[in-house]
Amino acid sequence: MTIEYDDKGKFYTDIVKKLPVSVVIQTVTHLVRGLVHVRDGERLKNELERDEMFLAVTNAVVYSADDKVLFTVPFIALQRAQIIWIMPVDKENQKDLSE
Repeated sequence: MTIEYDDKGKFYTDIVKKLPVSVVIQTVTHLVRGLVHVRDGERLKNELERDEMFLAVTNAVVYSADDKVLFTVPFIALQRAQIIWIMPVDKENQKDLSE
């Protein structure tokens, strides 16, 4: 980690603060529930528009087409080209989806 100081004593680091957003992601073949980490002060849409081949998802649960759990993993990288849609899920709606 590097720390740089300006003339006024303000410091800058290469650490980027991100906030976890609970999401549901539909890929071409699977449904994924997990957390996408979004830069502080930005929207989920901004994270999706980044020029990177993969989207990192943590605490991911991957479901098959018949809604059976295939994998539960702490991290998965989804190829952005395979994402059909993505939806943020707040805690209130999360209960509705699990019923």
